[in-house]
Amino acid sequence: MNPAGDVASQQAHLVTISTLLMLLIIVPVIALTVLFAWRYRKGNTNAKYTPDWDHSTQLELVIWGAPLMIIIVLGLLTWISTHLLDPYRPLSRIDEKRPLAADHKPMVVQVVAMDWKWLFIYPEQGIATVNELVTPIDTPIRFKITASTVMNSFYIPALAGQIYAMPGMDTTLNAVLNKPGTYDGFSANYSGAGFSHMRFKYHGMSTADFEAWVAKTKAGGGTLNRADYLALEKPSEREPVRRYGAVENELYTAIINRCVEPGSTCANQTMAADAARLRAIAAKKEMEARICTPSDTYAEAKQDVALASTSRKN
Repeated sequence: MNPAGDVASQQAHLVTISTLLMLLIIVPVIALTVLFAWRYRKGNTNAKYTPDWDHSTQLELVIWGAPLMIIIVLGLLTWISTHLLDPYRPLSRIDEKRPLAADHKPMVVQVVAMDWKWLFIYPEQGIATVNELVTPIDTPIRFKITASTVMNSFYIPALAGQIYAMPGMDTTLNAVLNKPGTYDGFSANYSGAGFSHMRFKYHGMSTADFEAWVAKTKAGGGTLNRADYLALEKPSEREPVRRYGAVENELYTAIINRCVEPGSTCANQTMAADAARLRAIAAKKEMEARICTPSDTYAEAKQDVALASTSRKN
């Protein structure tokens, strides 16, 4: 509830409105419960006693009408917000006063949840970091998220809602940070012994400062290749911040397709081969169904003779 980005701000507004609408029912119900318990207590002999009363149209309208209206409003609000705040949906604005062009190009950050640390790959900048995320403010960011082993959850409360990270899958979060500063990021899904320390710092800075940070990271050297990734993938806790000045091409694609290790077959290649094999089988069956064999011709001719003979008898 302390947003630093436009998506988180909209989500906080949705939570606030929803809470206030629900309090319109909760507060009166609690108040009436206390009132009835006090007014009709055993010691209050002055309370009006009407054992034959069983219906009030006005009361029924209030009891059923008010909750129904709140449910309708909450339903509309949730339906609209679900589409507007879809994490896969490209952003349409920087904030409520600054719209984005429909053809804008967001900055891409590839996120890998590991045991028990976070790897961030910046494909456009050609660098990578461990347990440190840095982006410029007021710049749309498209996070591409996956996991190395078990399901996890990528969550920066000040930026946007949590998004699951799953091995062999690629999930997406579109968000923007509007305020410079340092924010907490962590896993919101239990993933084993080191889960509690699976945290990182998210630094938001100006575009000029971000470019200077990228240049400094590149100058620091170090290349994240497949061998380094396999070593990094091994379970460990409380990993210090690491920076890599270069990243092997298509490393993130290999991580998603579970083929970082040399000699392993990528999942997308396996699926493509399976699809091609199924198409070949279907094409063969279709071809066989269209081919007219001699036995088929003989059977059809025999059937025609039998039909003709039956017709003459009739």
